[in-house]
Formats: sequence, structure tokens, C-alpha cells
Amino acid sequence: MRDTPLAPHPHNHPGDHATLGTSPEPPADLCPTCGGQLDAHNRHVRFQLPDPVLDVAADERPARTWGNDVLTQVDGVGAFVRALLPVRLSGGHTLTYGLWLGVHPDDLRRAHTTWWSPAYPDLVLDGLIANDVQPWNLLGKPARALVRNPDETPYVDSSSDAVLNAVLSDEWPHDLVPATLR
Repeated sequence: MRDTPLAPHPHNHPGDHATLGTSPEPPADLCPTCGGQLDAHNRHVRFQLPDPVLDVAADERPARTWGNDVLTQVDGVGAFVRALLPVRLSGGHTLTYGLWLGVHPDDLRRAHTTWWSPAYPDLVLDGLIANDVQPWNLLGKPARALVRNPDETPYVDSSSDAVLNAVLSDEWPHDLVPATLR
């Protein structure tokens, strides 16, 4: 028995499949399918503002805006609630978009009154996606968001739009979607 580890043979290099008789394996932090960084496959992308709000001059926004980073209304633009849109990627990965759902002002008020109450888990919101999520062009698509976990923002759960329903239900190539975020 030896107290020191065995040194590798100088002609036996890890990944040299001719010598080892196995296929090379990527490092643990790289995807075995595409070779990309694993942290790029399970990530969260957060839209800072609803796209329609970007049409308002930045210096005018504070005077026209009520709310915070999850519930907001901008005079002359609309009312918005933050929602999560999980996208299933191949290889068991998920890309989650933190987007804005345009809602009726009455629904924004209802969300505001229930957000920290015991009724929050029953919150259901219907509205329109207020961010242009690529590569699907989701801006303006109808969506329903509901609370899956009382400690989290509501999730986009369904839609009457075929494209958004496909985003919600299909598995997407894991290298396609992160490429749109570069």
C-alpha cells in the first residue's frame, strides 16, 4: 500500500480515447451534449420593464409610475404584474423568464390586495405577455398566470395562443434558446 497517489503515466492522457479505450468526457461544468457551460442551461432571465413602458421617456417614467418590481402601473400605458415563464429545454434543463403580464387595472388592484394575504395562493390573472420573448415573439400573446408556490411570483400556466402553448408544453433544444440571449 502506498501513502502517495499514483502519478499518471506520461503517455496516458485523460481524454485520449485511443489509450484509455473510452470516449472523452467533458469537464463536469460543461454540457455533455453541446459542450457549453451548464449554468447557461438552467438560468433565469428577468425583463426589467414591460416593453410598452420603454416607449415612455426615461425621465418621465417616475412621475407616471406607481408600484414596484412586481406590480406596476404607468399612466397612459397600462397595468402590469410580474410572472414567470418556465421553458423546458432538452437534457432536463429549464430557462425561466421573469416577464411582465399586462392586466386590467382592476386585476392589478386585486393582485395588490391579495399579494401578501392568505388568499394569494388562489390568485389567477389573465392578460397579455408584455415582453417580446425570443425566439417566439410572445409580445401581446394572451396568457393566464397562477400561483404554483405561495413563496413565488405567479407562473404563466396556459394560453389560448398556439405558440405560447407550445412554449409552455414542448421541450426545446437547449442550445437554441440560450443562443438568443447572447
